[in-house]
Amino acid sequence: MLPLRIGIVVAEPSGDLLAAGLMDALREQLPAVRFEGVSGPLMRNSGIDEWESMDSLSVMGLFEVLRHLPRLLRLRSRLMTRWRNTPPVAFIGVDAPDFNLTLERRLRESGVPTVHYVSPTVWAWRPKRVKKIRRAVDLLLTIFPFENEFLASHQVPAHYVGHPLAADMPLQPDRAVARDELALDSTRPVLALLPGSRSGEVSRLARPFLEAAVGLQQQIPDLQIVVPLVNEKTRQIFEQQLRESAPQLDPVIALSATRSALAAADVVLVASGTATFEGLLSKRPMVVGYKFNAATHAVLRWLNLVKVKHAAMANLLADERLAPELIQDQCEAEQLLPPLLEFFHDAELRDRISRRYEQIHRELRMDTNRVAAEAVVNLLRERGLV
Repeated sequence: MLPLRIGIVVAEPSGDLLAAGLMDALREQLPAVRFEGVSGPLMRNSGIDEWESMDSLSVMGLFEVLRHLPRLLRLRSRLMTRWRNTPPVAFIGVDAPDFNLTLERRLRESGVPTVHYVSPTVWAWRPKRVKKIRRAVDLLLTIFPFENEFLASHQVPAHYVGHPLAADMPLQPDRAVARDELALDSTRPVLALLPGSRSGEVSRLARPFLEAAVGLQQQIPDLQIVVPLVNEKTRQIFEQQLRESAPQLDPVIALSATRSALAAADVVLVASGTATFEGLLSKRPMVVGYKFNAATHAVLRWLNLVKVKHAAMANLLADERLAPELIQDQCEAEQLLPPLLEFFHDAELRDRISRRYEQIHRELRMDTNRVAAEAVVNLLRERGLV
């Protein structure tokens, strides 16, 4: 039997996690399936013919993208040509909508069934993109329950599959085990700093996050600080900022240890993004900070592109601002410090937030990888391709 080839493109660690789980689940249902495209380390471990590393797509912000645009367009053109010449049985774009939706539309026009995994945040900003989605995809796999109503109202074929982290992460993280793994004192308070997964994010957020940690440690002298980073490049950026902005700190820096750091923490200072969802699943109170490139932020405000009342996914899911959000000019130590101190000093508040996060976690639990794989297989069966 000839292998069923499925093309996949991811651009960041969260997409790598989703795609690797989907690949494994698809193999259980389609033993002959083979995967090819742009991947991350988890997908490599799951077995993919990697044409390009996801690092080449990991660019965020309007003006940052413009600087890399010629290279990104050349990459997309190469992928398009290769898949047009030897069409896969399906194409799955995981997140990265600005890159993937155009690729999906062109492949769909050439007869390849297309799936987009993770709904673009059209319900939050740039809602007119929903027209582009409708032209580009045969199936949109959504990971949050509130998305499908909006998409259905715009005739986008969507299937809610949940988020694999909700199924994978425990309802009650083991703080003692996590602290032992990270060589942290089990009797002293812990702050986790998560300044983002991209180099640009870490460059912008490391300084205010570290300065806030310095101020916090001055008031909580036995405070321990743990910093999980995604790769060696972000570690180098963070450590350079540590030497410049907070040489008096001695944080535990660990690669690929986000879950352990969140489980070990009492309180978390985190960049807005996927990590706030992981913080929710870890039941940890969070302060959310973020800084855009200055030009990007100016354009966002000028065009009034953001249409949502919360920036952090944890707050969107809770439908209340349990995690204070300090964005752009507010993301400085003097503004970050008061809510961090409040969380450390108010055990009742921490417990209330933890209970609410656990309730949300229970509601989100699904066998996501299996459900997503079944939706893809059903699409292929409808087309007579399997």
